Amino acid sequence: MKSTSSLSLIAGVVALAAVTGFAALNVPDGSAPAEAKTSSRLPVERTSLLCPAPGLSDLSETAYTAYTPPNKGGGSGTAGTAELLASAKDGEKAHKPDEEDGKDEKGKGKKGAGKDKPVVSLKEPGTPATGKASGADSPALVGTATGRLAPGWTAQQTTTVEAGDGRGLLGIGCTVPDTDFWFPAASTAKTREDYVHLTNPDDTAAVADIELYGPEGSLKSDVGEGITVPAGSGVRVLISTLTSKAVDDVTVHVTTRAGRVGAAVRTADDTTGSDWLAASAEPAGTVVLPGIPADATSVRLVAFAPGDDDADLRIKLVGKSGTITPAGHEELHVKSNMTAALDLKDLTRGEAGSLMLVPADKNRATPVVAALRVVRGTGDKREVGYIPATGPVGARATVADNRAKGSVLSLTAPAAAGTVEVTASAGSGGGTPVSKTYKIPAGTTLAVTPPVPAGLKGTYALTVETRSGGPVHAARTLTEKVNGIEMFTVQTLTDDRGTVEVPAARQDLSVLDD
Repeated sequence: MKSTSSLSLIAGVVALAAVTGFAALNVPDGSAPAEAKTSSRLPVERTSLLCPAPGLSDLSETAYTAYTPPNKGGGSGTAGTAELLASAKDGEKAHKPDEEDGKDEKGKGKKGAGKDKPVVSLKEPGTPATGKASGADSPALVGTATGRLAPGWTAQQTTTVEAGDGRGLLGIGCTVPDTDFWFPAASTAKTREDYVHLTNPDDTAAVADIELYGPEGSLKSDVGEGITVPAGSGVRVLISTLTSKAVDDVTVHVTTRAGRVGAAVRTADDTTGSDWLAASAEPAGTVVLPGIPADATSVRLVAFAPGDDDADLRIKLVGKSGTITPAGHEELHVKSNMTAALDLKDLTRGEAGSLMLVPADKNRATPVVAALRVVRGTGDKREVGYIPATGPVGARATVADNRAKGSVLSLTAPAAAGTVEVTASAGSGGGTPVSKTYKIPAGTTLAVTPPVPAGLKGTYALTVETRSGGPVHAARTLTEKVNGIEMFTVQTLTDDRGTVEVPAARQDLSVLDD
């Protein structure tokens, strides 16, 4: 039999492994333990998402869609919850139920007290859940998913504004809270009305700084420093109030000195409508901007080099048949801490594509951030959308709120060929999931009408999983015709980080019998 002291030692090592993720145990004869895996990937058990306040128009209608893909590895054993709740309105104190909130006049507990009704509540993986909001006063949403609903949890916010200066189809994937965001392609021009939206998911106030950079460098202002974002609330800042200079192309840098926030920029133009500008991927020497529509009538590239070095970039158009250098737009020089812009006009010429920026000198890769301002249509039927630089889909990426018609999925393999599996989920009101495999040759962009669930009712989600090769970058374009205008919005897809790497315990729990 095993001794009591040996069993106690085993229990202690197991506990240590559970807490620290690392433990080692030698057997009594002094021999070394057997080697084990150094780490493993496990499903996340909790994740947060933040959706910005939808807009400033009384004519707006906003649809929310939340989705968690089925986790084939099993995921967490707990059922979990996934809800998007209304935050306090901009600048107001967030409601936090206390003991009195949950009592009636006689001091007895009230049924359902102390819990706000969620705008969206997801019940199970594999089936989207939806919610709605309308008008200018709709607040930001704060959401948390736990248990088996956490790995890969995604939410989409899509707002339709049919008329006015802010008209458009405004789409954005709800964001994970962070401390650092870059937004090239904003503006303080007199024809623009761009707002930075900040949302705080936590129980304590966050403090943020907003810096602006134009073609000549920093647009100095003290007004953008020390912006307090109350707990569980959101604020929005009109960026033209942070500087006296009207500048067409501005890079916005949001950081926090306390706490964390979700950040997004809502743009509005007098002639081309409005849309959300999501944050660029982290600064990198090579960046990919996927999903330029085939019928784009104007494409404007905006880039920024946040370090001490200038960046010399070669511009590559990754199209259906291969990668080319656009004639007359071969390179872009980006000075350190200055915003550079280049009008690429009707770059795609009827063929969907993606843009890739690579170092002119491969031995001198200066990190940059970038975004595209894309216009479709002509005259008074022009409509704007934005494509930020984005990372690859990685193991898995999802975009929610797809409709039976109007969705286009762009898949780009800029360096090496890749194969992905695309799954259309069940619909929010019913339908059977459908999957299809796509092969993307190296140096090309494949634009497809994605699969649609059989018997679709409502909206559905698209999940892209890398099966081989790559990396593959992806974007979804959603189009809706309103009052004769082809309104559109583009969302990029990035790895959902549904799993996390956990160090494995180095342990050998074998002991000798007495």
